[in-house]
Amino acid sequence: MSLHGKRKEIYKYEAPWTVYAMNWSVRPDKRFRLALGSFVEEYNNKVQLVGLDEESSEFICRNTFDHPYPTTKLMWIPDTKGVYPDLLATSGDYLRVWRVGETETRLECLLNNNKNSDFCAPLTSFDWNEVDPYLLVGADGSVRMFDLRHLEHSTIIYEDPQHHPLLRLCWNKQDPNYLATMAMDGMEVVILDVRVPCTPVARLNNHRACVNGIAWAPHSSCHICTAADDHQALIWDIQQMPRAIEDPILAYTAEGEINNVQWASTQPDWIAICYNNCLEILRV
Repeated sequence: MSLHGKRKEIYKYEAPWTVYAMNWSVRPDKRFRLALGSFVEEYNNKVQLVGLDEESSEFICRNTFDHPYPTTKLMWIPDTKGVYPDLLATSGDYLRVWRVGETETRLECLLNNNKNSDFCAPLTSFDWNEVDPYLLVGADGSVRMFDLRHLEHSTIIYEDPQHHPLLRLCWNKQDPNYLATMAMDGMEVVILDVRVPCTPVARLNNHRACVNGIAWAPHSSCHICTAADDHQALIWDIQQMPRAIEDPILAYTAEGEINNVQWASTQPDWIAICYNNCLEILRV
């Protein structure tokens, strides 16, 4: 199946720089709000907060703030009821948590994963626990857990046995026993059962170029979207695990190499992708 040709099913925004990291807000009063991170090969980078004006069908930039180095991942606090402060986490040289206001965004805290050295391994990915919003996990070659109530340390909970750097990390939204990850420059996505993490339960390997993004469906434990340099965003049904998953059930071809994909948790019929300087949201 293809998503091409459907009117009002695709909305597009062009940023002033290459977009790498991006993610949906989950607050009920902020429909169609996303954060976008620049990819500029220098220290000074940016994060934009954009929102879709549903009357004009156009994205509008609501706020821009400075960020050291490109963000490897952005994630809003998983607060579907709007009871916590409006927080946005970013990963890069450190894991940072930002407080978003109506007119400005300021740094709330900085989480250091290695206080015993003057240098830190960059965090290539992280995920926020939806049951306990004080807990985050991050990938810096291993998988570390951070507790916002105890900022002085992190705990390693998984290391790749082959010591391959992990580019992305994403928990299943319905079944926390399953975790999706992939190695840097790899063309397949590995599904792990954290109860037996050394043996993948599935491998998704239909992409023909490096995979850059993975996103679990927020409403289903057996659907996941992957995106890659082959311009393809693929949706998979993995309910056959541990039998081999051979083909995706849905495909979309973008106009460029896809850097990231995110599935809207509060609006599960929408997926966001980014390529070059463009953000697209797609109805699925």
